[in-house]
Amino acid sequence: MQISSPATPSEATGHYQTGYIWLISFIAALGGLLFGYDWVVIGGAKPFYEQYFQLTSAEAIGWANSCALVGCLIGSIVTGVLSDRYGRKKLLLLSAFLFAVSSLATGWAHGFLTFTTWRVIGGIAIGMASNVSPVYIAEISPAPWRGRLVTLNQLTIVGGILAAQIVNWRIADRVPDGATAEMIRLSWNGQYGWRWMFTAVAVPSLVFLFSAFFIPESPRWQANRGEQEKARRTLARIGGEEYSARALDEIRRVQSAEEQSEAAWRELFRPAVRGVLTIGICLAVLQQWSGINVIFNYAEEIYRNAGYGVSDVLFNIVITGAINLAFTLLALGLVDRFGRRALLLAGCAGIAVSHLVLGIAYQQGIKGLPVLILTLCTIGCYAMSLAPVTWVLISEIFPNRIRGVATSVSVSMLWIACFILTFTFPILNHRLGPSGIFYTYAIICAAGFIFILLRVPETKGKTLEQVARELTK
Repeated sequence: MQISSPATPSEATGHYQTGYIWLISFIAALGGLLFGYDWVVIGGAKPFYEQYFQLTSAEAIGWANSCALVGCLIGSIVTGVLSDRYGRKKLLLLSAFLFAVSSLATGWAHGFLTFTTWRVIGGIAIGMASNVSPVYIAEISPAPWRGRLVTLNQLTIVGGILAAQIVNWRIADRVPDGATAEMIRLSWNGQYGWRWMFTAVAVPSLVFLFSAFFIPESPRWQANRGEQEKARRTLARIGGEEYSARALDEIRRVQSAEEQSEAAWRELFRPAVRGVLTIGICLAVLQQWSGINVIFNYAEEIYRNAGYGVSDVLFNIVITGAINLAFTLLALGLVDRFGRRALLLAGCAGIAVSHLVLGIAYQQGIKGLPVLILTLCTIGCYAMSLAPVTWVLISEIFPNRIRGVATSVSVSMLWIACFILTFTFPILNHRLGPSGIFYTYAIICAAGFIFILLRVPETKGKTLEQVARELTK
């Protein structure tokens, strides 16, 4: 599926308030930073809180690790309706508040039920941020900048991931080799260290909460709610009066065409919208089932199977985070230059080949540095393609009127796919072995390449209204 018309000349030659646009985009993207940190910090805290709460059953250990996913799904489901009703800004503020409270309450929980309850609430904040932050950025961005600005959200996510990995590594480095479970439980790490891992995110959460009070509401949400004058002022602050008049006129024309359509949830089932929703859902699922999050979530086990010791495993995990950040920075400069499709196709091909070679390496018993290099190649391909570009496309392919709800559905499917991926890895690892797992993910990425080639549009340089109009004819 292709979108044929080029960017409008007025969009291409607009004079924008560069500093202001980047500032409000960065503030919104702080939700991504908290998302990344809160998502990964559990891995470093795991050896310590398990001993503190004396978790012994597989069920309790599994629930402690996965309960946040329940919150992620809840947050992504409710956010679509709430953000369309109450606005993007209010949901950003709510997610910041939940991040701050849940991080403190989780870190200083003294009972396992309290700990998991607050982890679920923290997951709700993740689900909200993963939904609202990219949508807000897309809706305030001029068309020529939208790709890199939404990619900024992914950059902050991987920045949060790397920060959590470094904190985990430095705190866990205090544990001597050969320490028993009881020694860990009675140590500073076992009693307090893991608490500070969670508590640390309260500081950027409060910065996010305070900063979000000063950003404007999304002008497209304002226009859809009939607040035309507020939308005009916001757009003028972004690109001047001429840009404001032009953008608002296009929003009104699209609004007029949508006024006779069904309610938002019913509209998702219209044939034209259903096709676009299918693209959003498939990209969300592919991002997870490409297998990269297995490398992050089970990095310790993967590197241990490759022959690395505990200290080397923790250091290798930090290296993966650094590579993730570096290639996301690369994507920031490429997404508006080469377009979404080119990055997705190159990324899927690169991930598929890397998984295939990883499978061969495990099958042949190759360990050590080759496995690390292949893992880093896989992460690099992912970080410059599926990781950021999926969020970009999900935030821009849906019509204004249903963007919140449609994005909510797509992101909810992403979290369901993430849960399935995380849950099935130990089972597949037992039945297929590491080589079989990577062969499976290589096949999924190859199928994703074909899907992108046939169905995913190029949206580079289009206004949101232009993209929606051409995709839902």
